[in-house]
Amino acid sequence: MQSDIPTHGYLPIVDITIPIHWDNHALLMFGIWFLLVPVAVLFLRFGKIPPTTYGIPRGTPKWAWPELCWTVHKKLLYVAMFLAVGGTGFAMLLSGGFSGSLHAWFGVGTLILGVLQVVSSWFRGSHGGRKDPQADPDNRATWGGNHFNMTAQRWWFEAYHKTGGYFALFLAVGAVATGLSQFWMPGIAISLGAIVFAGLVLAVVLQGRGHHHDTCQSVYGSHPNHPFNKRRFRRMLTEQDERP
Repeated sequence: MQSDIPTHGYLPIVDITIPIHWDNHALLMFGIWFLLVPVAVLFLRFGKIPPTTYGIPRGTPKWAWPELCWTVHKKLLYVAMFLAVGGTGFAMLLSGGFSGSLHAWFGVGTLILGVLQVVSSWFRGSHGGRKDPQADPDNRATWGGNHFNMTAQRWWFEAYHKTGGYFALFLAVGAVATGLSQFWMPGIAISLGAIVFAGLVLAVVLQGRGHHHDTCQSVYGSHPNHPFNKRRFRRMLTEQDERP
């Protein structure tokens, strides 16, 4: 219940006691997980260009389309995790540490998965491809990279990164729901429902209009000699041969 939540917190560094405004904590966390993070995810999922023969043109600046969707995705998530760690740490400091409540478990679980999203991105491997600054556009032997070749490292990075992101958002819903059970804020409850509904409609419309493109083909192109395209083509032929 709201009456069980501490209303004042002690800051040992400056030796003072200050009032705790839990509504500010709730607004910050809600803004992080249901505004910043969904925008970062949707922007990348539906912002990629349709596949061309060789993908994104060589020399495209990071803040220009079509590189922009990856830049926005990464920058927004870094900002989101920085704010989430700060907001969680400050809340725990003022409330005397980890409370052990259901909200605290959901919140810490969300934060851990969110931070792991950032950490996992450090292990995505090299890019490669014709557009890589280290590559010679006229020499395919110089185009190698974890993403271009879709090596095991890149494959498992994508498998975790995408799955972990969805689980983080699932836990975030649990954190908001359990938080509202302790500290009721009707504005956040209504906004949560509206954002989930709007996100669903937007994703369905963009998916239906064909704005979701394969990442590898969007970045590197649909040329049949690209390593990952070759493997997909062989797999398609194998599946067709196995049909009765």
